[in-house]
Amino acid sequence: MIISAGVENLTSWERKLLYMCNARPTINTRALFSDATNDYRCPAEPMPGDTVKIRLRTGRYNVDKAYIYVNNVEYPMTKIKAVGVFDYYEAEIKVNNDKLYYYFKVETGKVVCYYNQIGAIKELNTYYNFQIMPGFKTPDWAKGAVMYQIFADRFCDGDKSNNVLDDEYSYIGEHVCQVKDWDKYPANMGVREFYGGDLQGVLDKLDYLSELGVEVIYFNPLFVSPSNHKYDIQDYDYIDPHFGVIVKDDGELLKEGDQNNTNATRYINRVTSKENLKASNEFFAKAVEQIHSRGMKVIIDGVFNHCGSFNKWMDREHIYSSSDDDYACGAYEKYESPYHSFFKFYGNQWPDNGSYDGWWGHDTLPKLNYEDSDTLEKYIIDIGKKWVSPPYNVDGWRLDVAADLGYSKEYNHTFWKKFRQAVKEANPEAIILAENYGDSYDWLQGDEWDTIMNYDAFMEPVTWFLTGMEKHSDEMRPDSLGNPDYFFGAMHHNMARMGGQSYSISM
Repeated sequence: MIISAGVENLTSWERKLLYMCNARPTINTRALFSDATNDYRCPAEPMPGDTVKIRLRTGRYNVDKAYIYVNNVEYPMTKIKAVGVFDYYEAEIKVNNDKLYYYFKVETGKVVCYYNQIGAIKELNTYYNFQIMPGFKTPDWAKGAVMYQIFADRFCDGDKSNNVLDDEYSYIGEHVCQVKDWDKYPANMGVREFYGGDLQGVLDKLDYLSELGVEVIYFNPLFVSPSNHKYDIQDYDYIDPHFGVIVKDDGELLKEGDQNNTNATRYINRVTSKENLKASNEFFAKAVEQIHSRGMKVIIDGVFNHCGSFNKWMDREHIYSSSDDDYACGAYEKYESPYHSFFKFYGNQWPDNGSYDGWWGHDTLPKLNYEDSDTLEKYIIDIGKKWVSPPYNVDGWRLDVAADLGYSKEYNHTFWKKFRQAVKEANPEAIILAENYGDSYDWLQGDEWDTIMNYDAFMEPVTWFLTGMEKHSDEMRPDSLGNPDYFFGAMHHNMARMGGQSYSISM
């Protein structure tokens, strides 16, 4: 160790620190730190041709040498400053178009320690190395933003005239109903219960949301759909008039015991009339404009792995064939439907062929068959562009069960690369935020998703900590209940599987 000022010029505190450091060899692993933010990588999101300064923090006087390994090539690091009890080392790396992977090595005497995204380790696991993906830019507005999720039906009823009515239509074997008591607990099959929340209700509460410090509103699905959760999309081109505006509102409700939705003419007019659909889209565009005027962003939910059995492409309920507006016949109704290739059928029982593939076996959620339909692929990619472009100008997509889309992993990656390119061309500042359970490493390489719903690194550890149970099953681990070490370990381990760019904007 070299102290240029001489030992005689050190303060009493510095002499004690020097004495302790000379009692080595040991490495203060708790002092080691680096990440993918501008503090430790500048620029954090480099472009091809940039020179990147990469820094590592160590304990003061604790390290003899520090190295960075870039794509397994060793480069010495230079100590650039000391602040308090820490020293800081730096190296400069020139980037081109290729991805770079790096980790650190520090030496104290003959003691060696490595550092990557998992933290300080004795044996290197390159899976957790830091990554640089030149040209991968994530939206600055999303970094650390406070995001607020709104399940529209349960937020605020701002317009009574668009409420779902008792007996308006039938869904999964029973009539839908309107809930007037907002303190009522949802029923076990609460998908048929509607509380009346809508977009006007959100606008009425913008002062409240601003006071909370909300910077981003994430909406659960808003497109035309028969359930209250709306993950069974009926029409991707239009906002559900029950959330927007109902202009044309004539027709009949279902009579008691009637499950035939062709008789639900009030519902058919409400959700298929172009007057209502266009008015609702216009209202949504103005709503986004108002939200933007408060300095907030808007993310909407994209359910592209599957649609709903009510969807105009399938039309299992014969809603669109019963509409006054001009719609093509659904794939359920006729073999000759222009949408036949959008779905995978296992039998030939037309008309009214119910042998289609449903996501996880649910016949209300027909799985979309992209591999057999270039038309479907183009349509959904165009939808991706449509809603992030004028006049709607939403600020990004949250992609439902995104890793499940398609019938092969190869196609899944191909689709999301096309989707990203189209969306970013339409709106370079739009975020692409995907839902995925499990390791998302392969999708977070800069050419597909920007980030993910942070289930594994937050919701999962929190669920184990608070309940001792897995969030989607009855699996129980009593040792995880209230266990801070388990909580931190699970959170830290799963955070390390995400690149810093993706983690900083995850939901």
